[in-house]
Amino acid sequence: MNILVEEFLSKIKGITGFNFGIANEAGEVILSTSDKLFEAAGKRTRQFVEGEKQVESIDRITFTRVAIPDREDCVLFIEGTGQECKKSLEIASISIVNMCLYYTEKHDKINFIKQIILDNILPGDVSLRSKELQIEAKAFRAAFAVRHEKNSDVYTHEIIQNLFPDKNMDFVVFIDDENIVLIKELRGDEDIKEINALAKSIVNTVSSESMVKARVGIGTVVENISDIGRSFKEARTALMVGEVFEAERPVINYTRLGIGRLIYQLPETLCRLFLDEVFDEGAYESLDSETILTIQKFFENSLNVSETSRLLYVHRNTLVYRLDKILKITGLDLRNFDDAITFKVAMLVRKFLDIGERVL
Repeated sequence: MNILVEEFLSKIKGITGFNFGIANEAGEVILSTSDKLFEAAGKRTRQFVEGEKQVESIDRITFTRVAIPDREDCVLFIEGTGQECKKSLEIASISIVNMCLYYTEKHDKINFIKQIILDNILPGDVSLRSKELQIEAKAFRAAFAVRHEKNSDVYTHEIIQNLFPDKNMDFVVFIDDENIVLIKELRGDEDIKEINALAKSIVNTVSSESMVKARVGIGTVVENISDIGRSFKEARTALMVGEVFEAERPVINYTRLGIGRLIYQLPETLCRLFLDEVFDEGAYESLDSETILTIQKFFENSLNVSETSRLLYVHRNTLVYRLDKILKITGLDLRNFDDAITFKVAMLVRKFLDIGERVL
């Protein structure tokens, strides 16, 4: 970086005809286009830093403070005073900020990973850039999409970064106030239980350290850095599908989405056509909350009448009466396996249509 700054100062001197120098925020001179200016600026730079002015001329040297995002502030100075010097110094300070921002963007690993997962970098450039940044292209990695409750007082990405501190292997990418992505390097022989346990540790750590609820969607394991964008999209899909069909689960793996994956991929028109075929108009809506609960428990207990009635604390005959009532209203006998499957899928499709628009 110092080489770039030195080249920049030389070029700006060639354009303006003035000698320039730069110092750190403590007032220590780092570089100058003139040895004489380097020596003369020493004590005067510290004097300027100790003051409060943004721009000041001291003994024929003009100083200005330069704030560079995500880097230490610095002091830029020019040999001379007057309006022409101040104008040249202002142009130089704007240019050096832009140069540092460009350098940071080009050489920042996290930003590089973010550009990959957001499809903002050409596939052919990924391999070249990974070599420049000394990131291993061939490695087992998976994306963990973390969605958490919005809280301005909580920095969830810092919590996750502390959980995975190796910035050369694991990359924590801030997306927005509610979404963070972890690109985690893996051994390659982890089973789904190990990967899910890793995601659960993220949920537990965020919850215990910030009192904020979090959910994690997991993408498939990929072997090349150019494929982490696909893993990220899968992780995000897992989150969205999970929020519709399995809202109670904090960890959702893309490889275990089940029937929710199929319904998620269906167009809305096809879903509505299916519901129109299954239920007469108003039939499903006429089922009260107690009946819906009965249906859910009946499915959870594998269509077992005795076990369901026991868990609902109702007599077996009462449950049979409710199932007959459902048959009368919907035309589907839940004691029949085929009808039960049809009803179950229809319930999921309705849930997708009702909740999906708010989540997806």
